[in-house]
Amino acid sequence: MHGTAVGGASDRAPVSGSDTGSFRYLAGICLVAALGGLLFGFETAVVNGTIERLQQQFGFSDLTKGWVVGTALIGCLFGSAIAGALSDRFGRKWILVLSAFLFTVSALGCTFPQGPSTVAYLIVARFIGGTGIGIASMLSPLYIAEVSPARLRGGLIAMYQFAIAFGVLCAYISNYSLWRLSQYLHGSDMHGLLRWIVVDDVWRVMFLVGALPGALFFAFALLVPESPRWLTKQGFSDQARKILTRISGRSAAAAAMTEIEETLALESGSFRQLFHAALRVPLLIGIILPFFSQISGINVIIYYGESVFKYAGLGEDPRLLSQVVFGTVTVLSTVVAMLVVDKLGRKPLLLVGIAGVGLTLFLGGWLFSSIGPIWLLVIFALFLACFNISYGPICWIIISEVFPTKVRGRAMSISTFSLWAGCTLVTITFPKLLDGLGPTHTFWLYAVTTPIAFLFVWFLVPETKGRTLEEIERQFT
Repeated sequence: MHGTAVGGASDRAPVSGSDTGSFRYLAGICLVAALGGLLFGFETAVVNGTIERLQQQFGFSDLTKGWVVGTALIGCLFGSAIAGALSDRFGRKWILVLSAFLFTVSALGCTFPQGPSTVAYLIVARFIGGTGIGIASMLSPLYIAEVSPARLRGGLIAMYQFAIAFGVLCAYISNYSLWRLSQYLHGSDMHGLLRWIVVDDVWRVMFLVGALPGALFFAFALLVPESPRWLTKQGFSDQARKILTRISGRSAAAAAMTEIEETLALESGSFRQLFHAALRVPLLIGIILPFFSQISGINVIIYYGESVFKYAGLGEDPRLLSQVVFGTVTVLSTVVAMLVVDKLGRKPLLLVGIAGVGLTLFLGGWLFSSIGPIWLLVIFALFLACFNISYGPICWIIISEVFPTKVRGRAMSISTFSLWAGCTLVTITFPKLLDGLGPTHTFWLYAVTTPIAFLFVWFLVPETKGRTLEEIERQFT
């Protein structure tokens, strides 16, 4: 598999004679890697528009509802746990291809099951899709970090968060449009397969739409080059140099190769290296920061947004439409982060955004029962904006930057596992918290986590703007 990884079409392309490299080439391969984020966003959001219709059609319990939603998260935990070791062994590229394949299989598996075992098939298919998303959520930002020059790395990794946000928006628009279409065609004389999918079981086509980005990701991932840092670690320095030259130009590639080889010579590559005293702070950052990003309650809006505003008294049509508004806010605020993260730095954006997340959560809880649902939409739109200029993109940037090359895959598996553990915890407990504490105290509980996160970032998270991965590594070691 090593030979295949270094012998793809992109690796054999002639090296540019320019000493400036090709930004178009760099942006193209980063965009392909970021498609993993689009699948991540689509998978997490599509269930928002399907779960109420599934429960109504099949009459399953709230416990089964939790399994249909949560099994994908269990798959994400599993995928993130295995992705690091697989990518360190077989390369970043081929495990990205695997994740695309799993997601495509999942989308098809959620679409066509019939009979009394339909819900069981759904649960299995969503586990498969979750495994693919768990792999991509670790590997896509890692791959982008390893191919990007220091001056552009933050914005390019933030492209991954943009892809997540865009995937969420696509799922919301798709769900709303298909639901409106099913309502429009409900009284028509349409018969056969089309009526079954589009009208009677509209949730099926909501899932089926996800097969398209999955297939595109699979096809394009076959064309991107392997990570030059992984190639160098495996002894394929010539291929790595060619890729870096095409990205950055001859002079920058030569300097980068020297730095990469010198740094790799100091690394053991063993899993024990992660627990060396010099790497305790990076490991702590890699575990705590992703976990705090999720227990802020972001996935309450993504997974249960329709249910939350149903609780607040909003009708079915405006509930689905509100998710489109939220998706749009998410995309726009992520674009802002992409444009400024390499200018303002990671740490200032994190601190400002975390403070905003805490304030909007507090206001949302306080005003939940005292104002109309429209104002709640405004407050939670602001919450999403604050999250997506801070936690959303910068969490991925930081965990992609702070670990040594030889163990970066396995280290990011730990970080991504922590992220999905926080996500799973919130997703599973939210219905019980909402029922037991009510919305006010539930959102205040999430708000309490933000001062702790603020202090953690203030004292422990370094600024990494404009520094190579090897420079960041030497800071810790």
